[in-house]
Amino acid sequence: MRLIGMVHVGPLPGSPRWEGSIERLIASALDDARALVEGGMDALLLENYGDAPFTPGRVEPATVAGLAVVAREIRRALPQAPLGINVLKNDARAALAIACAVGARFIRVNVHAGAVLADQGIVHSDAYGTLRDRRLLGVDIAIFADVGGKHAVPLAPIDLEQHARDLTHRGLADGLVVSGQATGAVTPIDDLKRVRSAVPDVPLLVGSGVTPETAAELLSVADALIVGTAVKRDGDVTAPVDIERVRRLVAAV
Repeated sequence: MRLIGMVHVGPLPGSPRWEGSIERLIASALDDARALVEGGMDALLLENYGDAPFTPGRVEPATVAGLAVVAREIRRALPQAPLGINVLKNDARAALAIACAVGARFIRVNVHAGAVLADQGIVHSDAYGTLRDRRLLGVDIAIFADVGGKHAVPLAPIDLEQHARDLTHRGLADGLVVSGQATGAVTPIDDLKRVRSAVPDVPLLVGSGVTPETAAELLSVADALIVGTAVKRDGDVTAPVDIERVRRLVAAV
């Protein structure tokens, strides 16, 4: 699993920009998912990107229900593509529940250890609850945790190496995600190298800013790339996936 394509789901029921049709929402997500898979991506990562502004804590039941419906339709249409779930801003337990219900393979957790200051305010981790939920559910679903994370800064200073070790050895994350400062922002190669040196045996993923021009260099350090903005039409994160952009990225890798 080297290339993971983002499926940015539109506004779900209850969110400020919800348009009132779950069928249109599903159709749009399916179009993006199919373009990613047909273009050559290895896996998909589904997130409630359209639900901004996000809550710093647990999401509403309508969000869980809506995202689960979309995820189930993607799994039904593309059963061969490994699927991941991310519930923004940081509801890992909801993501795990959805993943369990639809047969997804992994979740992404933006704040798995420590606390950050983000546009939602202070966002706390809950590795304790997430790991116990996974044990109770009895599922083999990997946890990919962000080191630092986008659109946020640590509440207390901590270097990348220590954060990576805490996520791995105390938070029991199965893989680590290193990103730039925001959606679409370049992930510094030096940050990847620092995390790799701290936890050399842990799978390492790039979480933002991947392009056909940078993919090879990033994969010289990382194990996988999560790609969203670069494969959208005109490089606009709010636009549909452009299959030709997907193919160019795959060819570069």
